[in-house]
Amino acid sequence: MTSPDGPGREVGVGPHPEPWPQDPRLDPELLGAGDRRNVEDRFRYWRREAIIAELDTRRHALHIAIENLEHDANIGSVVRTANAFAVGAFHIVGRRRWNRRGAMVTDRYQHEIHHPDAQHLIDWARAEGRPLVAIDLVDGAMPIEHAPLPRNAVLVVGQEGPGVSGEILEAADLVVGITQFGSTRSINVAAAAAIAMHSWILQHADVPAGPLR
Repeated sequence: MTSPDGPGREVGVGPHPEPWPQDPRLDPELLGAGDRRNVEDRFRYWRREAIIAELDTRRHALHIAIENLEHDANIGSVVRTANAFAVGAFHIVGRRRWNRRGAMVTDRYQHEIHHPDAQHLIDWARAEGRPLVAIDLVDGAMPIEHAPLPRNAVLVVGQEGPGVSGEILEAADLVVGITQFGSTRSINVAAAAAIAMHSWILQHADVPAGPLR
């Protein structure tokens, strides 16, 4: 199997040599057939439940919410990035069904919370004591590059095109925008969400100083 990010790059590992290691986290089916999933190498052969349990020990306090009013195809990419940054949970606001293709099955290892409408998300955030931070280029938005983001924030991104709904913008504790220098009116919502999540990471996460690999 080749990587979805580039032809010719093999992903995963084949069957594990016998005798198999005795570890309850490991999946006998994967040990026997090989593991070609989109997971880090240290999770090879692990059961899905074991991966989730391990991630739960070190997920960040950050949540990300995506409005799904028009079945936006960008949602999967946002979820994939949320997984990469170990975001605590992702929220779908509006339609329960969403296009999962872009998530590259990373949603299977995340916690998903659904809200039928914007008011439901607002009420949930208030009950949980979580500030809502809307990401949109609207009048009065603070540059995210200089905005302190709350540690337990729920970052909210809207639909591609219309942006964050007026109801959430009005209820948001903070509205931030990503500074742009070109001619385009806005950047892709999945790219905006990735920048916003990484901005939070730079402020709150324990980022290693050495090489990543």
